[in-house]
Amino acid sequence: MAEEIRDLIDKINQEGIQAAEEKAGQIETAAHRRAEEIVSTAQREADRILAAAQERIRREEESQRALLTQAGRDLLLLLRNEVNTMLRGIIMSDTQKALTPEVISRLLSEMILRSEKGEAGKIEILGRKEDLELFESHYLHKLSDAVKKGIVLTPSEEISGGFIISYDSGKSWYDFSDKSLADFIGEHLKPRVKAILDDSLKK
Repeated sequence: MAEEIRDLIDKINQEGIQAAEEKAGQIETAAHRRAEEIVSTAQREADRILAAAQERIRREEESQRALLTQAGRDLLLLLRNEVNTMLRGIIMSDTQKALTPEVISRLLSEMILRSEKGEAGKIEILGRKEDLELFESHYLHKLSDAVKKGIVLTPSEEISGGFIISYDSGKSWYDFSDKSLADFIGEHLKPRVKAILDDSLKK
C-alpha cells in the first residue's frame, strides 16, 4: 500500500513537472513572439519617422532652392533697373550738354529750311524759353522770309532741353526733346546692357 502511494506521488510529481515545463515553454514561445512583434513594430515606426524626416528635409531643400532662385531673379531685376536708371541719367545729362542753345538753333534752322514748301500750316516750335529767345534773335527773321510761312515759338516749362516741332499748325509733332532722345538712345542700349549682365552672371 505504501509503495502504491509512493508510485502515485511520483507520477503526480512527474506530470506536474512535465506540465510546468510545457507551460514554461509556451510562455517562452509567447514571449519570443511578443518580443519579435515589438521589435518589428518599433522598426516600422522608426522607418516611418525616418521617411517622414527625409521627406520634410527634401521639401525644405526644395523650398530653399526656390527661395534662392527667386531671390536671384529679384536681385537681377533690381540690378537691371538700377543700371537702366543710371544709364538713362547719364544719357540725359550728356544729351542736355550736347543740346546747347546754339546747337538747337542750328538744328531748327536746318529742319525749317528743309521742310517741304508745299506743306500747309504754320511751323510751331516748343522749347525752353532761353533756347527760343536765342533762336528768335539770331535766326527767326531770316527763316520766315526763306520759307514764306509763319513760325510760332512757344516756351514750355515741361521741356528741359531740345525742342518739339510741328509743320502743320500742331496737327502732328516731331519730338526732339532731351527726354525723348534719351529714351530713344536708352532703348537701343538696353539689349547690350542686358547681354553684359547675363554674361557677368555666367562667370
